[in-house]
Amino acid sequence: MSTTCAVYRRTASGGGMCALLLAGLLLAGCERPPMASTQQGYRGLGMVQVTDPRLPQPANNAVPAPLPHAQIAPGSPLAGDTFKNVQVLKDVPSAEFARLMVAMTTWVAPQQGCTYCHAGSDLASDALYTKVVARRMLQMTRHINSDWGKHVGTTGVTCFSCHRGKNVPEYIWFKDPGPAHPSMTAGNRAGQNAPSPVVRLAALPNDPFTTFLQDPTEIRVVQEVALRQDGSMGPSIKNTEQTYGLMMNITQALGVNCTFCHNSRSFFDWDQSTPQRATAWYGIRLVRDLNMNFLMPLHAVFPPNRLGPTGDSPKLDCATCHQGVHKPLNGVSMVGDYPELRGAAPAPAN
Repeated sequence: MSTTCAVYRRTASGGGMCALLLAGLLLAGCERPPMASTQQGYRGLGMVQVTDPRLPQPANNAVPAPLPHAQIAPGSPLAGDTFKNVQVLKDVPSAEFARLMVAMTTWVAPQQGCTYCHAGSDLASDALYTKVVARRMLQMTRHINSDWGKHVGTTGVTCFSCHRGKNVPEYIWFKDPGPAHPSMTAGNRAGQNAPSPVVRLAALPNDPFTTFLQDPTEIRVVQEVALRQDGSMGPSIKNTEQTYGLMMNITQALGVNCTFCHNSRSFFDWDQSTPQRATAWYGIRLVRDLNMNFLMPLHAVFPPNRLGPTGDSPKLDCATCHQGVHKPLNGVSMVGDYPELRGAAPAPAN
């Protein structure tokens, strides 16, 4: 190194070139993996998703190996004929029914085992609320796979999609009651300016979920006409802020930015949006459906410790399944190994 510097000192009239060379060598030793970019839309519009491999990747995306299938002969007994009080999976062969129960235990209650849902040796009993909830969740899973293909496609979902080995999925939400004692000097925060991690720490409304993922509220905020004929003013600035709060949450849930779905030159224009926007449109309505028709009606079943600070049922949002990636479990399908969760019994082996 000293010889090299001496040469540069003689040829560059001072130590400037030596310092430059040293800085270059140091920087060369600090090389990092390059950013990866994926074009999502028309070139020149900035519709690119940039991935930084240096950032920690979302955890819990490892898919467990499927359990081996049982040999099912034609005419094998079905679960509804073999076991007592089977209400959802009656059409599944008994051996595959038992296989699915073992899989569900590893997906939802790996520490507690069967007794998380079943009361001791009486497997038919509905004494534990967890069994009543699990039955409803099985119905919900079949409903998603059978009726919401426009969002989940053929990939489908299983209990593991949300639970990832935990009794309660990591990402659920309750109605946000806001600050317990708002500052009199700071004024009323009007449900925002917390800031909240739910909206990526922005000064946006802290509960975009109740408005859009529970209630069927219209999300569009851009006027379609210059002067409304009905005399109303249309969406307000607060409506717009609520929409942005939901959009910020979705980007966080999927690990993407706005141009994953939208063309930033015209956010509202469907003709200039990516196909992912249509998938997300169905996803929002899927979440509403599940919250309103499956989770909220379980309110009387959940014990007080499973309810929110205002006494509401646990509900889901996009992060419940996605957990930081735009394709849950990085796009790996588990439902193919458990076809009974699609809503139809597996065909007998030949």
